[in-house]
Amino acid sequence: MMKLRTSGANFRVNGPQPNGQIVGRTPPTEPRVSTCLLTRAIEDMGAAMSFLRDAEIYRESSPASYLYKVITGTVRTFKALSNGRRQIRAFYLPGDIFGVETGQEHAFSAEAVTDAKLRVVERKAIVALAARDNDVARQFWRLTSRDLKHAQNHVLLLIQSAQERVAGFLLEMADRVPAGDEVELSMSRQDIADYLGLTIETVSRMMTQLEKGAAIALPTSRRVVLRNRSALNRTNAESGMALRLTAI
Repeated sequence: MMKLRTSGANFRVNGPQPNGQIVGRTPPTEPRVSTCLLTRAIEDMGAAMSFLRDAEIYRESSPASYLYKVITGTVRTFKALSNGRRQIRAFYLPGDIFGVETGQEHAFSAEAVTDAKLRVVERKAIVALAARDNDVARQFWRLTSRDLKHAQNHVLLLIQSAQERVAGFLLEMADRVPAGDEVELSMSRQDIADYLGLTIETVSRMMTQLEKGAAIALPTSRRVVLRNRSALNRTNAESGMALRLTAI
């Protein structure tokens, strides 16, 4: 299991690293408390690590000792089910922070969807900083609240129709990438199916239906162009909700 510790003015990784490789260090461990916000604190106090595609970042029930910020790539958190399937809880894109837990252990496992570079920081260091800086404390609370809200929304998503789920997912992804109406999906159709609680065949069928209805275009299996947001919003509006994850 990965361990980080401070030594002098540096964070470093100790012990074997079967999944991640450290690729750099940032020396300051005591950023200016009066101006440092949560994301800046993670940047200043964390260590950069690289994970290969499908590599484990942490495992369900392991100690929640670190926070993670995605620099490049995509990460998924998930729970393995007793029937052999998995339920993906969330996807994290560049700029997103994950690993926040209300308890002392991780409720889900985390893996790299693609080759990914992360910034990793000790949770106790951020908690200590939050105790001294009200701005950091507010952002940390906001981050925790956001994750709880997403978990609640995800439960509601799983009772929608298949078309509503797929439409909502595409709107969520489009809102989270700079390109806007053109989305290059980094996750596979199987990942999407496991996130939406559907089969891969159903996801593909819903994508085809949305394409035939001119709501989207599919130049490739991974590239989706939103041609008619109003149609997607109408499809998703029947449930009265749309999922959003806003990076801090």
